[in-house]
Amino acid sequence: MKLKELMVDIDYRGELCAQTEITALCRDSRKVTPGCAFVCIAGTGVDSHAFAEMAAQAGAAVIIAERDVGLPQQLLVKSTRFAWAVMCANWFHRPTEQLKLVGVTGTNGKTSTSYLLKAVLEQAGHRVGLIGTIQNMIGDRVVETKHTTPDSYELQELFAQMADAGCEYAVMEVSSHALDQERVAGCRFEAGVFTNLTQDHLDYHKTMENYAAAKKRLFSHCKTAVLNKDDAWYPVMSEGVSCQTVTFSTQDNDADYTARYVRCRPDGVDFECVGVGVIGRIRLATPGRFSAYNALAAAACASALGIPFDTIKTALCGVGLVKGRAEVVPTGQDFTVIIDFAHTPDGLENICETLNTCKAGRLITVFGCGGDRDRTKRPKMGAMAARLSDFVVVTSDNPRSEDPQAIINDILEGMQETETPYTVVPSRVEAITWAIQHAQTGDTVLLAGKGHETYQILKDQTIHFDEREVVATALQERSKKVDK
Repeated sequence: MKLKELMVDIDYRGELCAQTEITALCRDSRKVTPGCAFVCIAGTGVDSHAFAEMAAQAGAAVIIAERDVGLPQQLLVKSTRFAWAVMCANWFHRPTEQLKLVGVTGTNGKTSTSYLLKAVLEQAGHRVGLIGTIQNMIGDRVVETKHTTPDSYELQELFAQMADAGCEYAVMEVSSHALDQERVAGCRFEAGVFTNLTQDHLDYHKTMENYAAAKKRLFSHCKTAVLNKDDAWYPVMSEGVSCQTVTFSTQDNDADYTARYVRCRPDGVDFECVGVGVIGRIRLATPGRFSAYNALAAAACASALGIPFDTIKTALCGVGLVKGRAEVVPTGQDFTVIIDFAHTPDGLENICETLNTCKAGRLITVFGCGGDRDRTKRPKMGAMAARLSDFVVVTSDNPRSEDPQAIINDILEGMQETETPYTVVPSRVEAITWAIQHAQTGDTVLLAGKGHETYQILKDQTIHFDEREVVATALQERSKKVDK
């Protein structure tokens, strides 16, 4: 690709031949190849401006930088993150111009809302791509994912594959990190959905105000903003938004779309969806009032995209459970095991409150907190688990570089005043096994935090870890003890 084609829609300073042939894009100096464009990005740990000369020596044809790195082949831009995102879009010939993008942002509910939107759009006859936490999908083909929102290069490559496969829509979860780091720069969304905002990622954003501001950036890329009017951060999210707005609520009848007569069942939830000229009963397979919010968000967004309400209703009523979201694990026992991704105070509160409405015995909550992440939420989650559970098993999650016991100690700070019985089992395998061994008739065992993940991130390695397999093994061990 010619340099002039690569730099379309990017303001830069410098003198280079516009006809220079660029062979590849690179932001890692260790992967530079002759003829590539090397982009210097200041990350949270490493500033690759320091490796610009090394990249030039390795054959980079152009160096994109934010400051003078003293090289003849440099081009200076205001933001290399922005430049990288737009260059990636140009490299793949702007695939989003062939797609209608729908973005979903918020602390909780992004994955479920995205899946519901995909189902609705497919019910309407459209071929749909999905980019999210659990997996990426191109139509029905599954592509593994490592991040909620991929890096700009991988993201544009996915868009290109979707366009080539005939997808009309791409529904994607848009993380606060991705918005703050401009990974979706150059993308234009038909609609963006805001689900909610509760404490998370403060290790990165530092304050809730910064976190909210990052989320709000999505709406500067949108034609329509679909906003949760019940959320405490709604005034911040809606203030000054220049695009069209659509609101949804379970409490405010003045919202554009409301859920009335919400009825929670052990096997799901149903509600009357009342919107602009439409009304209909929606019945979902996922339990919990939060499921009504996810479905309402999907319905409001789909309506804004022009999907007929009857199609929306049919699709939402037909959607099954999403992996790792209030997922019931078959046990063949007289107790229930639930796997849920709840990894924030609000997420843990939602799932515990939901299970308390339908439990027959005790709620036994097994959970930990991730390492190298916001420490301040750990005691809050400890207090929340103790308040809403009948028994708590405190364990490990993804400790990363931290000492698992140190993370557990942070959790226990929030449980000092509790009268709820609990135990500490640092090994997550042993913790799950303990809970299965001690479950009684009618009990519900909640495994919170890992959800869809099939791995565990330790200090020096990432290991295979699927809680469904751990549960199966624990059930076998329990059965052997009973037989004896």
